[in-house]
Amino acid sequence: MTRRIRSISALLFTRRAAVLLAASGLVAALEPGLGTAHAAEPANQSRKVVLLVQRDGPNLPVDEKVKAHLESRGFAVALQDQAAAPAVASDADLVVISSTVAAKDVSPAWRQLPVPLLTWENDLLDDLAMTGKRHDTDFGEAAKERYVWLVNAPHPMAAGLPASVTNVYTKQAGMSWGKPGLGATTIATLYGQPDKAAIFGYEKGATMDYESLAPARRVMFFLGNETFTNLSPAGRLLFDAAVDWAVGIR
Repeated sequence: MTRRIRSISALLFTRRAAVLLAASGLVAALEPGLGTAHAAEPANQSRKVVLLVQRDGPNLPVDEKVKAHLESRGFAVALQDQAAAPAVASDADLVVISSTVAAKDVSPAWRQLPVPLLTWENDLLDDLAMTGKRHDTDFGEAAKERYVWLVNAPHPMAAGLPASVTNVYTKQAGMSWGKPGLGATTIATLYGQPDKAAIFGYEKGATMDYESLAPARRVMFFLGNETFTNLSPAGRLLFDAAVDWAVGIR
């Protein structure tokens, strides 16, 4: 009888230990059938990004750093020149348009592309129907900025940061902005300038400017030609969150 009780106690201890280990995330195969822990695959694995840049421009090294950063997060990134037709992105999950492009050399057909799009080229915002047409009124660039005011902390593009003044650059630099239509969601504005949105987005089907409907998600981010490498840790978090929301991960 004593030996039987000890056997039952040992079995109960083994099962209890397995339950405790599983609950703590340290699953071990104490006996067949308990299962083994597996690392989750990146949510963005195999997602395709087309990055539109000025391939022969002086800021190509910065665009290549953007490409490398996206690839480090699991995206498959293809650099395309500013003159490329939107057809190059027909099978893409996201189009990113750098501010190194010359707006006049970018096809207006990108506006209708039913693929999510993110840009920091403020001169393209009117062509994409994301703002009105008046330069320095509906869109523009502030020469020396370092802070934004996060106004929509619950939104995924706020990256979990609190609603407050946020230091997004390691040193003062140019920051693009726009004044979006009523269908947009504004995430951040230039500090002290609430009418100038630094980060905003349109959900698919939302009304943009000129009564245009967004054919897919559209996002404006505040970068300039050379400022990606100037992002602070908070700025990098916001950039990643904007990319993830645009592509549909968040």
